[in-house]
Amino acid sequence: MRITILEPIGITPNSLLKIKANFESSGHEFITYDNRPENNAEIIKLARNTDVLILSNLPLSEDVIKQCECLKMISVAFAGVDHIPMDLCREKNILVSNAAGYSNHAVAELVIGSAINLYRKLNWCDTQTKKSNTREGFLGSELHGKTFGIIGFGEIGSQVAHIANAFGCKVLAFSRTKKDIANVEFLDLETVLEESDIVSIHVPLTDETKHLIGEKELLLLKPSAILINTARGAIIDNAALASALKKSLIAGTAVDVYEKEPPLEKGYTLFDAPNTILLPHIGYATKEAIELRGEIVIKNIETWIKGNPQNVMN
Repeated sequence: MRITILEPIGITPNSLLKIKANFESSGHEFITYDNRPENNAEIIKLARNTDVLILSNLPLSEDVIKQCECLKMISVAFAGVDHIPMDLCREKNILVSNAAGYSNHAVAELVIGSAINLYRKLNWCDTQTKKSNTREGFLGSELHGKTFGIIGFGEIGSQVAHIANAFGCKVLAFSRTKKDIANVEFLDLETVLEESDIVSIHVPLTDETKHLIGEKELLLLKPSAILINTARGAIIDNAALASALKKSLIAGTAVDVYEKEPPLEKGYTLFDAPNTILLPHIGYATKEAIELRGEIVIKNIETWIKGNPQNVMN
């Protein structure tokens, strides 16, 4: 079979050579590209004759899938697969696997770091110090004793809960499936929003979760609450979020994901919102997570070839 890494996913050159040798020793062809394709025509040109595609968050259109008639499997170097036309893949019997679990610790740590940054106003403190100013007028807050609300309780949400408990937080959670987890209370969405000091989003993007947090939900939050989104941008109505921040309906936000991948257009709705930390989608971007991701996507292919696929999304 022909196996193609369609875009760089952070596997080191030495590791790529070993992976290539392993596949070729079994009679497979292994192809890599140094640059990410820029449009559908280029994707089709590179992928038309391949059996297996490896990619990260590069969107695949239905037209691309239809043009790639040899395609049998897609190994996604990402947790979410909302950039893949899953219905068409099911129809064409193309197996899609993801890199489940690769960034659990990375994202969870970023959530906690963002909460601390917002509470202790680290960006403001850095600016003041570099201007030769003092901390006059500054008073931060502690995580200890706060109520930490988690929307979506998969592996990352569970890890966030574990760390939040370690900081002395009371943890509330909303999930489609209630679980029996020590030191976590599962409640309905409205109650979690109303009672939490910190709310962190950890649901996948689906038709049901798009704009799950909009104007109505933001009004349920305490004026002192902070909202953190490291999941998917469209889960929150960011225009409504910007408005809530400007009206002091909530105290602050940290956002790592948007309706599209950065760079964001000039004048983006959150750029002039107060008490806002905007990150260029770095939740998964640690050396450890990227190394684990590479191992998982290759293992996905190896187990599929042996007839025992893992991390199957369809």
